Amino acid sequence: MDNNAGFWEHLEVLRHSILRVLGAMLLLFAVAFVVVPYIFDNIILYAAHDVQVININVTTQFLTHISTSFWLAFVGTFPYMIYEAWRFVAPALYDGEKRPVRFAFTLGTLMFYAGCTVGYGVVFPVTFKFLANYQLGNNIINSISLDSYMETLTAMVFIMGVMFELPLLTWLLSRLGILNKELLKRYRRHAIVALLVVAAIITPTGDPFTLMLVALPLYLLYELGIILSEK
Repeated sequence: MDNNAGFWEHLEVLRHSILRVLGAMLLLFAVAFVVVPYIFDNIILYAAHDVQVININVTTQFLTHISTSFWLAFVGTFPYMIYEAWRFVAPALYDGEKRPVRFAFTLGTLMFYAGCTVGYGVVFPVTFKFLANYQLGNNIINSISLDSYMETLTAMVFIMGVMFELPLLTWLLSRLGILNKELLKRYRRHAIVALLVVAAIITPTGDPFTLMLVALPLYLLYELGIILSEK
C-alpha cells in the first residue's frame, strides 16, 4: 500500500514538472511567435543573403512561422527542462550521487548550446553555401524553397547540439564501467577516422578546409571525453 502510494506521489510530482515545462514552453512560444517576423531576415535567413528563398506552397509561411516559434521555444526552455529533471531525480539520489548527476545535467546543457551555436554559425552556412550553389547542369537554376531552407537549418543545429553531448556520453559510459581512458586512447586513431566520416556526412563538400572546420571540434570533444572519463 505504501509502495503504491509512493508510486502515485512520484507520478504526481512528474505530472507537475511536465506541466511547468509545458507552461514555460507555451509562454516562450508566444513570445517567439511575436518576434519571429522581425528576426527572420537578419538572423534566421542570414545564410541566404546571396540566394533567393522562395515559397511555393500557400501554407508554408504560416507553418514555418509556427514551427520556428516552436524550435525557439524548445531551445529557450531547454535549461528549465534540465532543472525540472534534476528536481525530479534529486530526491532519489544519495548525497554522493548528487554532485556527479548535477555535473552531468549542467555539462549537458552547456554542451548542447555550444553545439547549437557551432551548428548555426559554422556548419549550416558552410553546408548551405555549398548545396545552394551546387549545379548538376548549367541550365538548372537553384531556387531554394523556404521549407527546404528551414529543414536544413534546424537539422544542422540539432545534429551539432547532439554531437556536442559526446563528452557527456563518454563520461556516463565510463561511470558505468563500459569505457575507460586507456580504451579511448588506444582507439584514438580509429575515432579520428570515424569523426572524419561523420564530418563529411554533416558537411558534404569537397573542400578540405570545410571538412577540418567541422572535424576539429568533434575531435576536441573526443579528447574532452577522455579527460572527463574515469580511469
